Amino acid sequence: MDGVAQALGPLFLLILLGAVLARLQQPGGDFWPRMERLIYFLLFPAMLVATLAEADIRQVPVGRLALVLLGAIGVLGLSLWCLRHRLGLAAPAFTSVFQGGLRFNTYVGVAGAAALHGQAGATVAAVAVALMVPVINVLCVAAFIAAGTLGAAGLGASLAALARNPLILACLAGIALNLSGIGLPGWSQDTVALLGRAALPLGLVAVGVALRPPALLRRDRGVWAANLVKLVLMPAAVLALALLLGLDPVSRDVALLFAALPTATSAYILARQLGGDAELMAALITGQTLLAMLTLPLWLRLAG
Repeated sequence: MDGVAQALGPLFLLILLGAVLARLQQPGGDFWPRMERLIYFLLFPAMLVATLAEADIRQVPVGRLALVLLGAIGVLGLSLWCLRHRLGLAAPAFTSVFQGGLRFNTYVGVAGAAALHGQAGATVAAVAVALMVPVINVLCVAAFIAAGTLGAAGLGASLAALARNPLILACLAGIALNLSGIGLPGWSQDTVALLGRAALPLGLVAVGVALRPPALLRRDRGVWAANLVKLVLMPAAVLALALLLGLDPVSRDVALLFAALPTATSAYILARQLGGDAELMAALITGQTLLAMLTLPLWLRLAG
């Protein structure tokens, strides 16, 4: 347990630092929205390209990792959709619960994997991102469409945004460079790697800045349902599948880490743009991020 706490503790401290900076309104103005865009569109994609382009992906059990992660996402996503009427939620609220149950905070996941298992963990994490980001984005947009919260204009805009998603494009570029044997030649490797190193600490601070403590006052059925799926059922399903399929310890830990992560802060923007319940989404992001500081170490400890 001490090793897990030692690895994850600094990450949570950076998130709390972001919350303090937001409370103090520092640096002020539109600094953090602009910083988030820089991280999302440049720094984090650079990190994914640098990791995937040079990684020995043959050492990662991609097929079994995909079965574990995507299998759990598919089963729980389908279960949530089948239970939507029993939850008794309005369509906008349900889409936020759906996002809260399936989305994951990429910054915390990649930083945690690297902290736990070094470069091997970062490589597995990059593969996990490449597998999960396209699937989860498609599922969440499909949920908005099926729930009827967006019109034709919203559908076109969301599909266009999906095609331009910088994380998806970065994963495709990194994998293409890897499989082609080109990699990152010359100075490009060090340049892209340097950009990528800035992504994780700044991304974690930005997670803290995005928290909305007043939203924690919301305690309806949607909050409990999303938190149960994201922090309990998802990691339980992934751990069971990982043990069943015999994943190696590094891949198992990274898969479990990604399954137990709090939902992504970008889900709030998507909820606001596509007709979801943005206030419920803010409550889920804040609550899950704080709860994950307790549940993440417990799940990793359970995995041994």
